[in-house]
Amino acid sequence: MIKKVLLTVAVVIAVAVAGILLYATTRPDSFRVERSADIKAPPEKIYPILADLHRSVEWSPWEKKDPAMKRTYGGAPSGVGATYEWAGNSEIGSGRIEIVEASPSKVAMKLDFLEPFEAHNLADFTLVPAGETTRVTWSIHGPMPYISKVITMFCDMDQMIGKEFETGLASLKAITEK
Repeated sequence: MIKKVLLTVAVVIAVAVAGILLYATTRPDSFRVERSADIKAPPEKIYPILADLHRSVEWSPWEKKDPAMKRTYGGAPSGVGATYEWAGNSEIGSGRIEIVEASPSKVAMKLDFLEPFEAHNLADFTLVPAGETTRVTWSIHGPMPYISKVITMFCDMDQMIGKEFETGLASLKAITEK
């Protein structure tokens, strides 16, 4: 009797796992997360802060999670070609950013995560003036490998990353509206 119950439970678990794995194949092959904020400053005041990776310590939410992380800057001092590598605690991991496009209307970055998992994405900041304010939109987008499809069935990437973007944009707003 116990063997029958255990066998039934094992079959149910196997079917559930197979169902989850099969359903994951139907998920999108790419992702995009974005948040926006209206900042009472012209793009010309915001752009230099975004284009200078040294200044990310002033507003990036991840900088506050591990102030002791190792930072290495390279390439151009700011703008296209500027790079930033980090190695931090388990919450921050390690990776590299390179600015691949920079203008007062857009800063685009190639974002390579190495730990805790490998991922290669793009992050964009678009700056659109609207009267006395600038709408700043921060986005991240990239491919969604199969393992990420499975993980996102249990963790909401939009909520996770979105909260950090909101925090970073609020800090950027505070700095630029001074």
